[in-house]
Amino acid sequence: MLTQKQKELLLFIHARMQDEGVPPSFDEMRDALDLKSKSGIHRLITALVERGFIRRLPHRARAIEVIKLPENSAPMVSAPAPEPPRRGFQPSVIEGDKRSPEPAPSYFADARTVSVPLMGRIAAGVPISAIQNHSNDIACPPDMLGSGEHYALEVKGDSMIEAGIHDGDTVIIRRCHSADNGDIVVALVEQEEATLKRLRKKGSTIALEAANPAFETRIFRPDQVDIQGRLVGLIRKY
Repeated sequence: MLTQKQKELLLFIHARMQDEGVPPSFDEMRDALDLKSKSGIHRLITALVERGFIRRLPHRARAIEVIKLPENSAPMVSAPAPEPPRRGFQPSVIEGDKRSPEPAPSYFADARTVSVPLMGRIAAGVPISAIQNHSNDIACPPDMLGSGEHYALEVKGDSMIEAGIHDGDTVIIRRCHSADNGDIVVALVEQEEATLKRLRKKGSTIALEAANPAFETRIFRPDQVDIQGRLVGLIRKY
């Protein structure tokens, strides 16, 4: 079963391909559904692939194929389905840091995945024990990863919910020992507890800032906090 937004995107892609023979771009999909971010389009596309409604065609940019339409929709050989109405939509999209947004990943061009080790849970709330040992691997799109070493953590808690990070999400972390002001980081506090927070440097102190007004900002000396990595991506199961 599809959500309303998944169905609207599928019908829009089908209509455009029936009309022009090529799928729409990320920008066109975003505008058609009145989304604010292309990351939301990627999540909808991934859900449609997982549910067997579309298929990515490898080694060709923007190449996708509509395999089937939802029940009670026009058959594949019919005239193009009407473009879905433009309505407001507020996806839960992770912002990561506050730098200029990067281009949306080109997942249409390459459907390969990369294994990333899952290292346990990370607190987005009250800090929990430090990062556990490698438990298993998860598959990530290669365009989500840059250079360097990466690992994954399951989020526990809702202190970062206003940054689009929910309880149960899996965050992808690039391992590093320093970060810029405003980055969302994995911080190890006094070698005992790990937490996912936004880093704020204030003079000679370090603040770990939540993205939820119900949680207070915690202030530490630099020698009390070790940066374990910086957020680069998020995976959510529906």
